[in-house]
This record gives sequence, structure tokens and C-alpha cells, in this order.
Amino acid sequence: MEKVRRHFIFYGEVQGVGFRKRAFYGAKENNVSGWVKNLSDGSVEMEAEGYPEDIDKAILFVEKGVFVRIENLRVKDIPLKNSKGFDIR
Repeated sequence: MEKVRRHFIFYGEVQGVGFRKRAFYGAKENNVSGWVKNLSDGSVEMEAEGYPEDIDKAILFVEKGVFVRIENLRVKDIPLKNSKGFDIR
């Protein structure tokens, strides 16, 4: 299986609930690179690069946050950037 890079926008109760921190730890734990940041409309944007099953595990880790409530999610595949590490922006 080949690596992919995915762009996500999460809607719901996703700011002020530890979402970005959970995304950081979920990515680190599953060897996923990329970044996550809050947007001014209350949503959270994230790019994640790695093997599809590892990205899925990182997203599941975020969803299991006690106060996180993802009501809607937009996702699309984007070109690989061969990034290293995972940043909170």
C-alpha cells in the first residue's frame, strides 16, 4: 500500500476541546505527518500524510476525545508533500 496525503475539515464541537492536541498525539502514535489548525469559522483544518490505515487510526484517536463532537467532515486526497513531523498551527 502506498502513502497518501489527505486534507480534512472537521465541523462540530472541535475547538476548545483538545482536538488539535489529540490530533498531534494520534498522528505521532501512528507515524502520520502533517499539520492541524483552527479556522475562524469554528472548524478545524488538517492535512495528514501516511499509510491510509494509519491516518484512519489517527482520526479515530481524535474522535474518541471526551469533549470532541465531529458533526460533519470534508475530506479529499491531495498530492504528497513528503513532510516530516506533525505540527499544531
